[in-house]
Amino acid sequence: MVLIAAGWLALVAAAPAPPAVAAPAPQAQPTGDSLGADWATQQDEARAGVRQGRYIPLARAIEVVRRRSPGHQLDAGIEQWNGRAVYRIRWAAAKGRRVDYIVDAVSGAILRADGG
Repeated sequence: MVLIAAGWLALVAAAPAPPAVAAPAPQAQPTGDSLGADWATQQDEARAGVRQGRYIPLARAIEVVRRRSPGHQLDAGIEQWNGRAVYRIRWAAAKGRRVDYIVDAVSGAILRADGG
């Protein structure tokens, strides 16, 4: 019995090691975020504009979109569009549609809705 066990251990020790499982290759990570590399600057600009009374709060712009289209916000940020400050609100609408709303940051008017 001892000889059988010793022989088995010798076979196991002499067997080639199983191939190492390669770690998955790292996937490319997006640079910045969905609103661009200057996201933090955009947010600072929006906060300053709201504090100074130049822009409506983002929450009000989101409410304008919500009244127009049931769904929920995916993301949002402020940017320049045709020389004016606007909020771009990415919206998850009915039946999985994604709509990008462009809302005037001063008046709160929806200027454009793309997608669907």
